[in-house]
Amino acid sequence: MEFPQQQKPAGDGKIIYPPGVKEITDKISNDEVVKRLKMVVKTYMDMDQDSEEEKQQYLGLALHLASDFFLRNPNKDVRLLVACCLADIFRIYAPEAPYTSHDKLKEIFLFITRQLKGLEDTKSPQFNRYFYLLENLAWVKSYNICFELEDCNEIFIQLFKTLFSVISNNHNQKVQLHMIDLMSSIIMEGDGVTQELLDTILINLIPALKSLNKQAYDLAKILLKRTVQTIETCIANFFNQVLVMGKSSVSDLSEHVFDLIQELFAIDPMLLTSVMPQLEFKLKSNDGEERLAVVRLLAKLFGAKDSELASQNRPLWQCFLGRFNDIHVPVRLECVKFASHCLMNHPDLARDLTEYLKVRSHDPEEAIRHDVIVTIINAGKKDLNLVNDQLLGFVRERTLDKRWRVRKEAMIGLAQLYKKYCLHHEAGKESAQKISWIKDKLLHIYYQNSIDDKLLVEKIFAQYMVPHSLETEEKMKCLYYLYACLDTNAVKALNEMWKCQNMLRGLVKELLDLHKLPVSESNSTAMLGKLMSIAKNLPDAGKAQDFMKKFNQVLSEDEKLRVQLEVLISPTCSCKQAEICVREITRKLTFPKQPTNPFLEMVKFLLERIAPVHIDSEAISALVKLLNKSIEGTADDDEEGVTPDTAIRSGLELLKVLSFTHPTAFHSAETYESLLQCLKMEDDKVAEAAIQIFRNTGQKIETELPQIRSTLIPILHQKAKRGTPHQAKQAVHCIHAIFNNKEVQLAQIFEPLSRSLNSDFPELLITPLVSLGHIAMLAPDQFASPMKSIVANFIVKDLLMNDRTVGNKNGKLWTTDEEVAPEVLAKVQAIKLLVRWLLGMKNNLSKSANSTLRLLSAMLVSEGDLTEQKKINKSDMSRLRLAAGAAIMKLAQEPCYHEIITPEQFQLCGLVINDECYQVRQIFAQKLHLALVKLLLPLEYLAVFALCAKDPVKERRAHARQCLLKNISVRREYIKQNPLAQEKLMSLLPEYVVPYMIHLLAHDPDFTKPHEYEQLKDIKECLWFMLEVLMTKNENNSHAFLRKMAENIKQTKDAQCPEDAKANEKLYIVCDVALFVIANKSTACHLECPNEPVLPSIFFIVQDKDFKNDKEYLTAEMRQMLLTGKPKPAPVLAAVNKTLTVPGRRIFKTTTASDTTSNTSTNSSPLSSNVNKNSTATESSESPAQENNENPVIKNEEKKDVSSQKATPDAGTEASPVKRRGRPPKAAAASTATEKASGSGRGRKRATDASADAVNAKTSKQQQNDEGTKRQIDLRQIDLRPIDLQR
Repeated sequence: MEFPQQQKPAGDGKIIYPPGVKEITDKISNDEVVKRLKMVVKTYMDMDQDSEEEKQQYLGLALHLASDFFLRNPNKDVRLLVACCLADIFRIYAPEAPYTSHDKLKEIFLFITRQLKGLEDTKSPQFNRYFYLLENLAWVKSYNICFELEDCNEIFIQLFKTLFSVISNNHNQKVQLHMIDLMSSIIMEGDGVTQELLDTILINLIPALKSLNKQAYDLAKILLKRTVQTIETCIANFFNQVLVMGKSSVSDLSEHVFDLIQELFAIDPMLLTSVMPQLEFKLKSNDGEERLAVVRLLAKLFGAKDSELASQNRPLWQCFLGRFNDIHVPVRLECVKFASHCLMNHPDLARDLTEYLKVRSHDPEEAIRHDVIVTIINAGKKDLNLVNDQLLGFVRERTLDKRWRVRKEAMIGLAQLYKKYCLHHEAGKESAQKISWIKDKLLHIYYQNSIDDKLLVEKIFAQYMVPHSLETEEKMKCLYYLYACLDTNAVKALNEMWKCQNMLRGLVKELLDLHKLPVSESNSTAMLGKLMSIAKNLPDAGKAQDFMKKFNQVLSEDEKLRVQLEVLISPTCSCKQAEICVREITRKLTFPKQPTNPFLEMVKFLLERIAPVHIDSEAISALVKLLNKSIEGTADDDEEGVTPDTAIRSGLELLKVLSFTHPTAFHSAETYESLLQCLKMEDDKVAEAAIQIFRNTGQKIETELPQIRSTLIPILHQKAKRGTPHQAKQAVHCIHAIFNNKEVQLAQIFEPLSRSLNSDFPELLITPLVSLGHIAMLAPDQFASPMKSIVANFIVKDLLMNDRTVGNKNGKLWTTDEEVAPEVLAKVQAIKLLVRWLLGMKNNLSKSANSTLRLLSAMLVSEGDLTEQKKINKSDMSRLRLAAGAAIMKLAQEPCYHEIITPEQFQLCGLVINDECYQVRQIFAQKLHLALVKLLLPLEYLAVFALCAKDPVKERRAHARQCLLKNISVRREYIKQNPLAQEKLMSLLPEYVVPYMIHLLAHDPDFTKPHEYEQLKDIKECLWFMLEVLMTKNENNSHAFLRKMAENIKQTKDAQCPEDAKANEKLYIVCDVALFVIANKSTACHLECPNEPVLPSIFFIVQDKDFKNDKEYLTAEMRQMLLTGKPKPAPVLAAVNKTLTVPGRRIFKTTTASDTTSNTSTNSSPLSSNVNKNSTATESSESPAQENNENPVIKNEEKKDVSSQKATPDAGTEASPVKRRGRPPKAAAASTATEKASGSGRGRKRATDASADAVNAKTSKQQQNDEGTKRQIDLRQIDLRPIDLQR
């Protein structure tokens, strides 16, 4: 479009000024110019577009005002007034300006733009004129004239820059509004926005500049919102060139594209309608850093509070979620961090995020797993409803993470949720119920081996579960109801926590006691031992030892510090006193002050563990009051989610546990009065716990509380005579512990009970037998003599050797306690009485122990039916076998009785772990483990666990393996911590279990055909079950030591039957299998053994030097089969004469029990490259109920095999029994009456496999008949006569 010809002024070209205004030239002063211009401004202000005459009259003046004299005048007032005139001129002459030259117009608008800078100073006297100028320009849209100029962009850029630079918080809304009007008209009415002009707007959105000039940001924000429809295309073009085409040179803002996208999205998502698909493209970039930048951006866009981007752009959302699995670690980390904001701001997206967070919770990167926890916990702390059970489950899993940092975050996070929602009930009962599992889970972690975990659980308990900062009543209420709601394992963990803290207090007390003794070498050695023990209970044992030595040095030099520490661990120390002591000790150790003081931190760990922050006399009194309220029915039990009965029982249990760790805190008449009330309650468990509390805490009752004593004695007598067995036991121990005249008290119980024993009423015998047994154990000198006649005439002759009632043939191997016949329960207690009586005497002068051991062995040989009258049912026989095995094991814990236990009796006892009844195996293994881990049993009993390799139930094998690991760890740790243990290595070093294991396996009743592969495979599995654990590390060349032991055993004879060639051959074969296993596991076993192993003489007889046994008992083919499970491939020629089979037909061999039961699931042998193909899936699903069924259900496939073998029992008859281990059928027993008792038979059943085929029964029965003469112990050779106690 062409500009019109410039208008000419009227007349002869003379400039006409408004009335009263003289000519304005460069000849007059500036002040005069200003004065005259003001009048001109006034004239133009009053004119409007309709004043045609005036417009023509003042045209010359208008042109004159655009001359250089005015546009380049140095006086700013002159320039301002000229600009105002020019703005009015554009208004008046619109739409056609009087200036037609492009250059002149550009010069004029640049001039006006420069004047707008005067808006910056709002306090200037001329500000109103500047505002008028802006208002005029905006209202008239004067700048739109510039669209016709070729280089209008320069003017617009200058204008936009000027307006964005001058805007400030001093301006009112009108100024901002006029600026918006002015700029928006340029954007919306032009042909488009150039990149340079767009940059002048977008630059104000960059975070760095945004913080410097918030008003410019707001101006740009409003401008973009108003012009969204027009400017969106320009923005899309900019991002397309930078993001897709990679043209970063198109703008100086290219490096800020992601910041700009975020800001534009926050202003109006419509601005980015065309940009979002471009981001999906960038998410798939090959550049990890680029993906990271896009992920960071989208995380902010999706996570923004009111963002609907995820629902509006599902493809982009799904593409973004895919980055959770990005190969680049920082990208995954950024995604996880985003999830927290997303969960809090968009709960509806939780389902989408859950699956991806699940995968990331198992991420190989520690930082990512850590941040998953932080994400979930932060959302949960804001609102528990934001996190579903699955998300909380991820945190729960991470409490067992391999990395401490992750475990710690998960544990503390859960603890914070528990405190917020369960303790403070910030979101009601429903939320508290949702996370009620947290308390149990946190306490379960106390079972972990790491001391860091244990310390953190203690800290969590003290700060979050039962906050020590609460007042005593509130604190004890928390503890009281927490204890009532915990599951069994959590209760055990909490009890263990108090026990460990109490043990540590004991160690510190012993250390302080050593400081009171004169300095000596022995004292220093003892101190070092205590310090080592204390350090084991602190994190980082190595550093802890050094710091404890330093702390011990400080204690020796600072008597006041010792006094403070003594007060802290004193039984009478109150919780408030404890806090003061900890503060004082910490303050003394703080100097000199350091930024980090690891020594002080370690001492704080110690103080936190030993300080009684929860329990003191006041706390016990508060607990007792809560218990009384529960008994009276006035407590808040139901409101706290527990029944009154549960509250009472758990409350007593809590007090019972605390009575072990804080006995002094119980000593008050009020507490004991409440406990006496509990003794009179009908609940047996409550009364039992109350008695035990008296037993633990009542040492001063007799001297200081005579009224309590007089009330307590008759109750204890009554419980010992007619209470439950547990109450009777506790009552006897309570009398023995707290009364000075205990001999008189015990006699008053013993005499009437011993006279009232009557086997015709077995249900009335159980409590008396318990009481008599414990009295005999506690006071052997007083009651040993009268007990002899009771044992000989009643226990053995009348009770154990007689079966008065016929058991219910229920067909089960185990029943509940309630279903056990009273007579059998009485017999079980009779066996325990025998053991307690012997443990009390602690000598075998009367040979009573020998007779008892023969009796117990006979019980095992007869499978629990000592009289063999078949009156006792299977489940009751299981109880008696368990009692007999446990009794032998209990006697073995006493050195004087261990010496007289024969190898045969040891083997009988050990074989109980392979009993056919699941519960017998389970309970026996637990008892065995507990005795071994406390170092009460001799090392040979550890060998019994090797037999667990034959257990058909996977869980039992796994349990046995854990027991082995624990026992071996305990023994090795004991040897390290006790220098004197070096002298008793043969009884402590775990490797010395191998000779016992070899001997035990050589006498295994199943080991009848020593050259058969199936039996050798069983032996190999048993050996590997033990050796795998022993050979985990080659400490001190232990592998060579193991090899040397096995080699040395081959140079001895079996002490159990030295002249029996077959028995010795079996021993040597087991040695060869052991050597084979060791050699295939370890390459270091062939090194020189530094120490000569010592073999136990009770099992092995050392031969003369001339004796040399270098025979190989395993053939090459057998070694190959043991290694691979397959025979060695035959040569080509050897295959020529093979029998041909029908094509497609498979030859099946008869399966044995060892075929159908595989042990590879928990202890896979390194010698076998492939898993036994015959193992079936039945083992993993086998349950005790199935296994203990006397007539197991035969599956369809098994039925076919049975029918083909014609082994199916007739209808109405008993099914063929499953394979028995060690004891042949009665027919065979009858034919071997003259066989010696030293034979290989063992008289106990093998752990039956529920999946065993009935077809095996017939085969195994035939084999047993064939081997009967060599395997049966003649029961008549075992002394079953009443024990002669009068000799």
